[in-house]
Amino acid sequence: MKLTSLGLSMAFLSILPVFGAESHIDAALPEYKAVSGVSGNLNSIGSDTLNNLMTLWAEGFKKSYPNVNIQIEGKGSSTAPPALIEGTAQIGPMSRPMKAEEIDAFEKKYGYKPTAVKVAIDALAVFAHKDNPIEGLTMKQVDAIFSQTRKKGGEETSDWGQLGLDAWKGRAISLYGRNSASGTYGFFQEHALAKGDFKSTVKEQPGSSAVVQGIGSDLYSLGYSGIGYRTSGVRALPLAGDDGKFYEASYDNALSGDYPMARFLIVYVNKKPGAPLDKLTLEFLTYVMSKEGQTVVEKDGYFPLPAEVAAEVVESLSK
Repeated sequence: MKLTSLGLSMAFLSILPVFGAESHIDAALPEYKAVSGVSGNLNSIGSDTLNNLMTLWAEGFKKSYPNVNIQIEGKGSSTAPPALIEGTAQIGPMSRPMKAEEIDAFEKKYGYKPTAVKVAIDALAVFAHKDNPIEGLTMKQVDAIFSQTRKKGGEETSDWGQLGLDAWKGRAISLYGRNSASGTYGFFQEHALAKGDFKSTVKEQPGSSAVVQGIGSDLYSLGYSGIGYRTSGVRALPLAGDDGKFYEASYDNALSGDYPMARFLIVYVNKKPGAPLDKLTLEFLTYVMSKEGQTVVEKDGYFPLPAEVAAEVVESLSK
């Protein structure tokens, strides 16, 4: 999936001054300014991938509004739509777009569709153990490794020798992944497996951190997770898409769309058309779109939004 198709382009790269060698915070992002009259309870239910980010955002937001109570539950993206429909959460973080049936269920209840809010950029990574010598994988190879249906046309791959590691010939590839409640599971299935079926040998984990922990303790393993869960024990492999060129899971490659599994991280909200979002939720998301909020994104290992995208989000939620 190319982020360029979702409204980002290489043109944004020219407006992204670098603060220090690794920072990609856009200098045009506004500083957050607290306002009066913000109080109440804010509930977030949804993505595990976004769980750390939501927690860090909540901590930062509460510095300005210590009397606001924020509760966060991150068991998987599939838990977000029911929570929004039932009104048990104002924010539904998801690492994939809502499915048509989820949108239909929301619209049946409220008479309008839920609103998707882009909050960060992720490179969904295929991780290997840090001492694994493999240089990279094509998306056809990724499908052949993880899928039993192999819709991208590759040959069944379960041995490291099949990937050119002669010293590991005869060693089985140990696979780690997420469970079906996860948006990351759904995104990987759609984009890496062409909507094919996972192999039954994939060790399904309840959270992204468990996936990465498993890979870090298993030399002969591969698994997938959001880039924000990368640790010193694993390595994100360069991936090759349709052009045959290998691209690192980096900010520039995600923004340009060259990295084949770049995606937006999203939160969904219940916003009535023609009316502003409720004040508490609006201020929270305004904080997320600020320089402080996007600095949190970068510190958590994900990639920040360009200022122009953040400004469009805030404007759309305010009217």
